[in-house]
Amino acid sequence: MELLWAVVLGTVVGLVAGVLVVLGTLAWRGRSAPAPVAAPPPLTRPDVPSAVDVIHALPVAVAVLDGADEVVLANRAAHDLGVVRAARVPVAELRRLVYDTRRSGTDAEVELRLPATRLGRVPEDVRVRLAPFGGQGHVALLVEDVTEAHRVEDVRRDFVANVSHELKTPVGAMSLLAEALVGCSEDPVAVRRFAGRVQHEAERLARLVQELIDLSRLQGADPLPDPEPVAVDRVVTEALDRTRTVAASRGIDLVRGGHRGLWVRGSEGQLVTALANLLDNAVAYSPDRTRVATAVRLVEGAVEVSVTDQGIGIAERDLQRVFERFYRADPARSRVTGGTGLGLAIVKHVATNHGGEVDVWSVEGSGSTFTLRLPAASAPADDEPGDAPALAAPRSAPYRSAERTA
Repeated sequence: MELLWAVVLGTVVGLVAGVLVVLGTLAWRGRSAPAPVAAPPPLTRPDVPSAVDVIHALPVAVAVLDGADEVVLANRAAHDLGVVRAARVPVAELRRLVYDTRRSGTDAEVELRLPATRLGRVPEDVRVRLAPFGGQGHVALLVEDVTEAHRVEDVRRDFVANVSHELKTPVGAMSLLAEALVGCSEDPVAVRRFAGRVQHEAERLARLVQELIDLSRLQGADPLPDPEPVAVDRVVTEALDRTRTVAASRGIDLVRGGHRGLWVRGSEGQLVTALANLLDNAVAYSPDRTRVATAVRLVEGAVEVSVTDQGIGIAERDLQRVFERFYRADPARSRVTGGTGLGLAIVKHVATNHGGEVDVWSVEGSGSTFTLRLPAASAPADDEPGDAPALAAPRSAPYRSAERTA
């Protein structure tokens, strides 16, 4: 990267210097008005872009300031990034850097944050390179937007910190429980109690490790290998089967309704995992002897699979964050249920990998509805006629009668 920056900076300085020399020469000739001279042969072929065209095509912002801090050359990226406006550099910090570079006569590099200089813009982190050239105080300014790179680095750092914390919790609990088991080896009742707690923490640790593996695969270079037609009916059936035992132990009814025979393209395993995560959350945050409903419908070319519960709901301040890794709207409840805080992050990545999205509606005390929305697909040619998706179903088509699955 350092070598690339040096090459780009050197190229820009060279190109700009050449342009300025040519412009200055032409201006001098215009003032002296000498006898007409035959035009020199072109330096490049007509089909080769000019130096200015090359500068405009660069993805980094490029600007050249003269000795009076007037912008004599700027590409489109410089205007888009807010580095140049009306032939001036509006950011005071950038003007100061240009002044320091001109005075020192040496190249400079620094990272800083551009303020929100225009309505609707957010502050942006940038890497700035400056180089003086010529004898008239000209300074070349290269500005690269590194906001996204910083955001990714922050996410990575937070992820590592969160993983370390989440792993330490069950490991520390298991260590303490093991010591307790050794101390009460002569008490069968205490042994059974502590052994049960060890098993619970081991299951929590195994679930955390598996979800970390799943999340890393979903974010890998090939998150959706070999997509194929997937019957939504099979996805719903499998996800409900995975949740049925836990729901039945708490007297929670699993209700299924909506359209049948719909298809999508992607990975059946990933989609089952995503829907099962939504159902697990609905059951975990619902009171005993309530109902969790799964509905499927076709809306304007998209298959919507929604999971609705009668649980505690989600506060409005948490709605935009529930899909973040390790974020828990109710940490105390998560400790009781053994939640890892990764389930909804996995759902979001599965939806994105399938060209879809997931959203949530919730009111505290009134339950929540999570909706997984995916592009609809046609049934395979060899599928049974009766299982073909109802792609022509109107938006207002009524659901089938709901049926209990538990």
